[in-house]
Amino acid sequence: MRAIEKINFLLDRFEKIDVRANNLKRVEQLFRDLKLHEKHGDFTTLFDYSAMNLAAIGLKHENFGVLQNGKYVQIIAIRQVNNDSGKKVTKNSSLGYYGKAEKLDEELKNKIIEFVLRWRYEKTFHQSDYYARLLQELN
Repeated sequence: MRAIEKINFLLDRFEKIDVRANNLKRVEQLFRDLKLHEKHGDFTTLFDYSAMNLAAIGLKHENFGVLQNGKYVQIIAIRQVNNDSGKKVTKNSSLGYYGKAEKLDEELKNKIIEFVLRWRYEKTFHQSDYYARLLQELN
């Protein structure tokens, strides 16, 4: 690798570290703002969940941010657990409950969406770190 390529590689790496650090700070701020600490007291274990989703707010491209009237807005944390027979099952937990969709304040809705998207973004870093460690073991 030429010197300029090494410099560009390092600059790209530092930029990603900075983006990730800023994202993580914002996730933690939203965690407090949305009072998620009341159901999940330890922010450091928040990424132990396998997924995070929303009830009553669309996150797909075609319905992004659209509220489903008549439904209740919740942040849903998903984890894989073993049942009594040792089989893995999916367990959903409500981290945050915000009432009926049609009564939800726009600013609160945006914070809820931002939290889930930023959580998912950080979760991808966790997964890529895992695979990077595995690849290093090959060498």
